[in-house]
Amino acid sequence: MRYRISNVLWGLFWMSLGVIIAGNVFQWWDISLFFPGWWTLFLIVPCSISIIRNGFGGFSLIGLVVGIMLLLNSQGIFLADTVRKLIVPVVLIIIGLNILMRSAFNGSSKVKIPIPKECSYAATFSGNTVQFPNQRFEGAELNSIFGGVRLDLRSAIIEENVCIDATSIFGGIDIFVPENVRVKVSSSSFFGGVSNHRRRISGEVPTIYINATCMFGGVDIR
Repeated sequence: MRYRISNVLWGLFWMSLGVIIAGNVFQWWDISLFFPGWWTLFLIVPCSISIIRNGFGGFSLIGLVVGIMLLLNSQGIFLADTVRKLIVPVVLIIIGLNILMRSAFNGSSKVKIPIPKECSYAATFSGNTVQFPNQRFEGAELNSIFGGVRLDLRSAIIEENVCIDATSIFGGIDIFVPENVRVKVSSSSFFGGVSNHRRRISGEVPTIYINATCMFGGVDIR
């Protein structure tokens, strides 16, 4: 799933670059690719996509933060002396956060139940609403990138445990579940999170396992 998202982002990056250059050739616009600190993108972009593909590894996160700091310095927002003094404490903080995040997220094992290949829904710079009116639901994969996905299961037929893999990057995912199911959430979040508004249900009922990954985005369960 993460490899698919990273491929989409790489594709959008190269397409955007090609469109900008072509527009400059035909004089449709005059966009300069060489702004102060443009070279930091060779550090920021690969590290960002590496994080999306492989998770918050320490080196990728350090490279991303250092790249952003160097970009801000090139833009005159941070002084060079300030950047030099901040690099060491920032790296130490990231290493500590990385250790804490691994301990927290690896401790809550994600349940993996096979998801039908045809049940994959995405929204990129757009919105997508998915419903299962009186239909059998066997799981879904949801991807929201600068967009929104709404999954409505309130009238779906759920007779056994199912799994939903939800990834939200600068976007939002809303999941509406029926009353007669249990919901269990496992999440990895960075400047985002999961809101589970469902009340606890006891007894022998099907369980919906939601594995959520949020980056500047959120997943809302109702």
